[in-house]
Amino acid sequence: MVNNSHVKNLVKILIGAAWIDGKIQPEERQYLREIAQVKGLANDPEIKPWLYELVPVKPNECYEWVKEYLGDRPTQEDYEDLIEAISGLIYSDGDVAVEEARLLSQLEELSKSSESHPSIHITLLKQIQKLYRRWVDVQN
Repeated sequence: MVNNSHVKNLVKILIGAAWIDGKIQPEERQYLREIAQVKGLANDPEIKPWLYELVPVKPNECYEWVKEYLGDRPTQEDYEDLIEAISGLIYSDGDVAVEEARLLSQLEELSKSSESHPSIHITLLKQIQKLYRRWVDVQN
């Protein structure tokens, strides 16, 4: 289930992605305000200063928010959702800055590496399944 803090973190990441090239373009500004409104965060005291550009967001803050959002064991779906959300923002102004492209590229690389290295939990579950099947076979 998606909780409010997860949604808030996503909006923070989108704001950070808009700032990543040093300035928010008018189309990005409009996109961010619409997203914040739809998500019910337009008047959130934590989001509002960034949303209305009272406080700039540094690139390292954006990357920290990405780490917080993804957590310790992100799924492929987590990466895809984040890449899709950031892409929507980045392409809203019709111009992709180098910094924005770098952020997307890093997320795509992380996504690919997580895809090629299955979680330890999946490996563990498969081992448990094998043991269980052997036990069932022995019982029959």
